[in-house]
Amino acid sequence: MTETRLPAYAKTVEALTADSLAVSPAEMHGLIAGMLSGGLELEDGSWLTMLYDYTHQGMGWPTESKTLAMQSYHLLKSQFTGNDLDLDIYIPDDEQSGVVARAEALVEWINAFLAGVGLIGTRGRTLSKDVTEALTDLKEVAQLGIDEDGDMQEQAELLEQVVEHVRVCCMVVHAELGARPDNDDTPKTLH
Repeated sequence: MTETRLPAYAKTVEALTADSLAVSPAEMHGLIAGMLSGGLELEDGSWLTMLYDYTHQGMGWPTESKTLAMQSYHLLKSQFTGNDLDLDIYIPDDEQSGVVARAEALVEWINAFLAGVGLIGTRGRTLSKDVTEALTDLKEVAQLGIDEDGDMQEQAELLEQVVEHVRVCCMVVHAELGARPDNDDTPKTLH
């Protein structure tokens, strides 16, 4: 089985910039992850319309950028519905940029994730203590700042811990609010 991967972060930046889209790869990916975690029906095609509305004043995206968004959607969908619960957060890796740029991308990803959950809507839904706490943690992490005068190696290690915490928070939100694939193997009981 071939594992689907997104292109290097810098390549996606180039594509989105070339298509004159004012959205970063982190924002694109975070928004889609948030919509899926908020309960977007897995086979609902409306996510593209919401993506366009939120990022490009309702106008469709050019082909290359739309393809990247669709790759993100399908990859996230497989991660959320898979058995290993491994959510990739699409931010630059260490080799591409420094700690400050990674932290800024993480903040963009989190803010877009929260917006995506909000687009699907949590109003009128009773949220568990765990989900409420996870969403609060994400909002607090979105205030993240890197001490540029501090030890960058230490900052990088702390950032990795924060990324892992963000991943766990997102999985908690998805576990409660996210749509589940229909499982036709479940016996149905008629009353």
